[in-house]
Amino acid sequence: MMKTNLCGIELKNPVIAASGTFGFGREFEPYFDLSLLGGISTKGLTLQAREGNKGIRVYETPSGMMNSIGLQNPSVEVFIKDELSHMQKYGTIIIANIGGSQIEDYLESIRKIEETDIPIVELNISCPNVKEGGMAFGIRCDSAAKIVSEVRKETSKKLMVKLSPNAENIKEMAITCVEAGADALSLVNTFNALAIDIYRRKAVFNNITAGLSGPCIKPIALRMVREVYQSVDIPIVGLGGISNWQDAIEFIMAGSTAIQVGTANLVNPKTMVDIIQGIQNFMEKEGIKNLSEIRGII
Repeated sequence: MMKTNLCGIELKNPVIAASGTFGFGREFEPYFDLSLLGGISTKGLTLQAREGNKGIRVYETPSGMMNSIGLQNPSVEVFIKDELSHMQKYGTIIIANIGGSQIEDYLESIRKIEETDIPIVELNISCPNVKEGGMAFGIRCDSAAKIVSEVRKETSKKLMVKLSPNAENIKEMAITCVEAGADALSLVNTFNALAIDIYRRKAVFNNITAGLSGPCIKPIALRMVREVYQSVDIPIVGLGGISNWQDAIEFIMAGSTAIQVGTANLVNPKTMVDIIQGIQNFMEKEGIKNLSEIRGII
């Protein structure tokens, strides 16, 4: 009933832990059996280890949160050496989330992942392109096309491109990524946002702006998923403020093949288990035998 086909890869259910909110799984082991999940997207991995940004990194907002972590991670190589085998014990699909500051970094990271049996790469194109003045790869279609096409040449893995909601045109961006070789799309990443400390008379974050996530972005993310679903013919993994099973069903009805849960994990570590059970109960009550019956019906 809950099995989900994502680019020919079978997930036991459509619920995936979103990158950056679940680490590599270890912190959540005391709370539930991780084998219950459809998949886990790793913390964003880069070629070189990163300590992340200085100053405040997480800031609560009404109905959401902002983060400026700075892709803190041990590097792709250390992940493969120290974390991957442990993650594989969870018995769920592992998705490698890859980021970088220049195309060469992405390509070298992809080559390392290619040597593993991880089936899906999630390409984070919301990273700043240092060679182009710091604008994210995923803002303009031309830069996105270049990085996706270059990565496509380097991997036989299923390639899922994670779209930024800050793109100039989300539908054109989706079409561009498909034409460049994406097998699937995940959306949306965080929104660029600003928080101000009125007593310090400064921005809360050292980098001034930061990524906004949580329930406050859900209606916009939902609209973008529907727009992209109507524009492309490849699987979509929807995310953005999903906090309960009702949210997950909405994203599926908007066109998502699977969904990712992020910020909600930090509020209730068992959120995804509740969502999985809630979807199953809903399907049984509504007489839905397969999620394809309701996918994209809006």
